[in-house]
Amino acid sequence: MNSFGRLFRVHIFGESHGDCVGLTIDGCPAGLDLSADDFITDIERRKGGGKGATPRVESDIPQFKTGLFNGKTTGAPLTILFENTNTRSSDYEKQRAIPRPGHADFTAHKKAGGFEDYRGSGHFSGRLTVCLVAAGVIAKKIMQGIKIESTILEIGGESDIEKGLQKAIAAKDSIGGIIDCKVNGLPVGLGEPFFDSAESLISHAVFAIPAVKAIEFGAGFAAAKMFGSEHNDAIIDSAGKTKTNHAGGIVGGITNGNELVFRIAVKPTSSTPAIQSSLNWETNQVEKFSVKGRHDLCIALRVPVVLEAVAAIVLADLLLLEQKIPRVL
Repeated sequence: MNSFGRLFRVHIFGESHGDCVGLTIDGCPAGLDLSADDFITDIERRKGGGKGATPRVESDIPQFKTGLFNGKTTGAPLTILFENTNTRSSDYEKQRAIPRPGHADFTAHKKAGGFEDYRGSGHFSGRLTVCLVAAGVIAKKIMQGIKIESTILEIGGESDIEKGLQKAIAAKDSIGGIIDCKVNGLPVGLGEPFFDSAESLISHAVFAIPAVKAIEFGAGFAAAKMFGSEHNDAIIDSAGKTKTNHAGGIVGGITNGNELVFRIAVKPTSSTPAIQSSLNWETNQVEKFSVKGRHDLCIALRVPVVLEAVAAIVLADLLLLEQKIPRVL
């Protein structure tokens, strides 16, 4: 549903063109210093407005509604809202009858029986990733000594990001990318085989990011082409440090103390200005159309900070389960 986590439990809500989007965190440790300033850096990294990103830009100033008193978390559920003020819903009225290929328009319509909020893709919109980023800010803040960093490896198959974007601009189409995430400072022992292995939980959270289509850890798919003796990471000290890191920092579903490494594939934005065909469910005819409105040319540009956030959410929960983070800071 819309909640994730056991001790650090995140619930997100809202729609793209509704009054607001927001989140509630149940299990946030008490005594954490928290203010709107803590969110500025990561919220700005997620925003649109730049080359290849949607021109829709929201202020995204966090409004604390519960769980914060005198600048510190209370240990009670922490609720934060982000207002939607820069919306243009008329763009979606015009194309209501023609579901966008690759988007949730058709499946959401069928699942909700036609009662879904289709404006800006409603609850299926990437707009809700601001809630994930906000939860990630808090998770990062309580994970002292642990560094999470995501970078774009390529856009449209090009390691030169500008070149990849130009391919999409020249084609008047959208384009995807690959993003890498590295985590350093994790202890040995996070993860619970079988269904709650570290990879399982991270993957579960990662696929909450709209447009993510694949994930791999360490050597990933390349491991299928390697010999076992080549893929195996030799342990070289009593702390568990390994000579290589083909496992990506997780063995047997449990973190081994080495750098956690994983990568994701982000598909091209479904809302593309290119001419496409789709069913008009009012006329029951397949029609050619072009998506109008404000959309990302390459949504992958805005995903790195969201990827860091979901990784932080998972790892903060696992650290709390292992009692590596105190419930009162």
